[in-house]
Amino acid sequence: MKKFLIAVCMLAAIAVGAFQFWAMQPIIPKNAEPIPFGVAPGSGVRGATEQIAKAGVPVQPFLLELLARTSGKGGRLKAGSYELAPGATPRRLVEQLARGEFAQHALVVIEGWTFRQMREAIAANPMLKHDSAALSDEELLTKVAPGYSKPEGLFFPDTYLFARGASDLQIYRQAHALLMKRLEDAWAARAPDLPYRTPYEALTMASLIEKETGHKADRELVAGVFVNRLRQGMLLQTDPSVIYGMGERYQGNIRKRDLQTDSPYNTYLRAGLPPTPIALPGAASIAAALNPARTDALYFVARGDGSSEFSNTLSDHNRAVNKYQR
Repeated sequence: MKKFLIAVCMLAAIAVGAFQFWAMQPIIPKNAEPIPFGVAPGSGVRGATEQIAKAGVPVQPFLLELLARTSGKGGRLKAGSYELAPGATPRRLVEQLARGEFAQHALVVIEGWTFRQMREAIAANPMLKHDSAALSDEELLTKVAPGYSKPEGLFFPDTYLFARGASDLQIYRQAHALLMKRLEDAWAARAPDLPYRTPYEALTMASLIEKETGHKADRELVAGVFVNRLRQGMLLQTDPSVIYGMGERYQGNIRKRDLQTDSPYNTYLRAGLPPTPIALPGAASIAAALNPARTDALYFVARGDGSSEFSNTLSDHNRAVNKYQR
């Protein structure tokens, strides 16, 4: 009997050792591709391990369940979308499930993009669930930004992380909420006596600044010129707004007849700000719109190197145009 018990203990020790060894071995090689898998809500430890195996992860559900239970993590596995990283062990996989280390994918929204470009980038992302695909811009707005009639400028350009299979509406809601927070903070810290009645008008100005210059040192000066022109009742005469109003008619060049064709966005013909933003402005352009440089300049022209030449008078501006543009 004693020998039998010794044999049983030895076999148990061997089994435990083999189990611990298995738990520390890579499930897939380090040079393999990651394997995506998901765990549905309410699955329990057994259901979770079976779903993982069915998703293509080469692991025995029974052994993975045993590992989860013996490690004390069996009741802490979290539902969600995951990826098994190359070289991950069964122990690391259980830890990943217990911590809820979901698979993260990134979508980048670029400063100066139009809303149409943002929609195209989101629609092209294969990791998202495209709940907005059949929605018009107006229908989309009712779901993510109610109270607005046009989507342009209402989404903050940034990098957004999401789990595989997340709804694309999640990206829109995050981007809109972040834009409103940045705009609200900037509006609260704005300079006095600006010619904007609402934060939305400031956002529209920020979009003009975003499209007029990418040169960090010039943003506040461009804002100062536009503010000066608004205060004096001068036309803004900003090409990016005209181009935006042209839509698909714009083919890379803006001509004299384009400047003479009326549209709500033709700032050569219509006074004041355009009716909506013309792009997605970043934080720097929003800050510039609400804290413009104190300057007497009323004109600026691109130098051709990304920077601009600023002038106080029309004669100085014409000389700058001759120098840099003609």
